[in-house]
Amino acid sequence: MSADVRAGNVALLIDADNASADFFDPVLTVLAELGTVNIRRAYGNWSKPGLKGWARLAVVQAIETQQQFDLTKGKNATDMKMTIDAMDLMASGRVTGFGLMSSDSDFTPLVTRLRQEGLPVYGFGSEKTPQAFRSACSRFIAVEALTAAQDEPVVSETEQPAKAEAEALSPDLVKLLIDAYGAVKRDEQGFARLSEVGQLAGNRSSFDVRNYGFKRLSDLLKTVPNFKVETRDGQSWIKRVR
Repeated sequence: MSADVRAGNVALLIDADNASADFFDPVLTVLAELGTVNIRRAYGNWSKPGLKGWARLAVVQAIETQQQFDLTKGKNATDMKMTIDAMDLMASGRVTGFGLMSSDSDFTPLVTRLRQEGLPVYGFGSEKTPQAFRSACSRFIAVEALTAAQDEPVVSETEQPAKAEAEALSPDLVKLLIDAYGAVKRDEQGFARLSEVGQLAGNRSSFDVRNYGFKRLSDLLKTVPNFKVETRDGQSWIKRVR
């Protein structure tokens, strides 16, 4: 899915104890799909040496730092403060979408509550982030895969990636794409609009092509031998061939 900049007021809340500052820029790029990230807050105990990267970045990226002391060993006041702020922002009615940088599954109930209000929530965490948090998000993107996808050259519409790459895709992913294709309207030749297939796949799961090292869904589909991809008037269409 390529970035589609939209009008919106987005809040990015960062669990600085569980997120790396190295991924901040690519996260902002993805959140442009929801709108402008006007609210940027990072939470943590800023006396810890491990947060120096975030402290430096806060100065140049207008990130509002939220200090939370370690009041009790084994308890995380940062999570509580982050959750309270998210609920306050939701209640204000001024925020149209959220980004959460964390790999902590404790935020799963928060994400569920925000989505119940009809707000999209994008999660950004490590590849080891628990599935519960991943599935709760409108989109969950593993930041390692996100940066890898940004480093890849753009594939032209005339180039066909090697079908051998499909072997790296899980059977569950292929089934998700097949199910989404089967549920959308197709023309007399059996082709469906790729945008509609992608939208339905995203609604059924926290599916995002960037998790598989691709910038666009069309590039990913070209590696799946189950589908044929073609372009008509600048739009991509797909057909299941097996």
